Amino acid sequence: MRVISGTAGGRQLKSLPGDAVRPTADHVKEALFNILQFDLEGRRVLDLFGGTGQLGIEALSRGAREAVFTDQSKNSVSLIRENLKRCGMKAPVLQTDALSYLNRGEKFDIIFIDPPYDAGLYAPVLERINAVDNLNEGGIIICESRAKEVLPDLLSPYRLLRRRHYGSMALTFYTRSSE
Repeated sequence: MRVISGTAGGRQLKSLPGDAVRPTADHVKEALFNILQFDLEGRRVLDLFGGTGQLGIEALSRGAREAVFTDQSKNSVSLIRENLKRCGMKAPVLQTDALSYLNRGEKFDIIFIDPPYDAGLYAPVLERINAVDNLNEGGIIICESRAKEVLPDLLSPYRLLRRRHYGSMALTFYTRSSE
């Protein structure tokens, strides 16, 4: 696993042993950041289920102004901090559960949601973002899920933007329109 492009391009990132953390495959990450390429510069990013930190780190490497990383696992929080250091980056890394963090009401331009697949977190997290309104106008939410996973519709001003399939997994994009 590596940073694909930008200021930290080519740097290797560490992962936890076993299958507790499921890093995004490089070809999917590359497709994701090709879609986001014009939406990263100067943006504030939330890597909500940080895991290894690879999505937020890639965003920082490609010009995001700031990234905040959260994960409830102590091991993942330590790993994200180590991977940030490997890339010469600094960012807040918080050990907290996603729903509690979202209740703070902070606003972001891009939110990455990649929870453990079978944890049943997609709907509660998306509904909380919708209710608390954590996304800035024109912002983007990206969910990585199994292709067969049915993600909820969100209430206005949020709406589904697109869904892309990559083998057995999918990327679903939501945006927040002007009201």
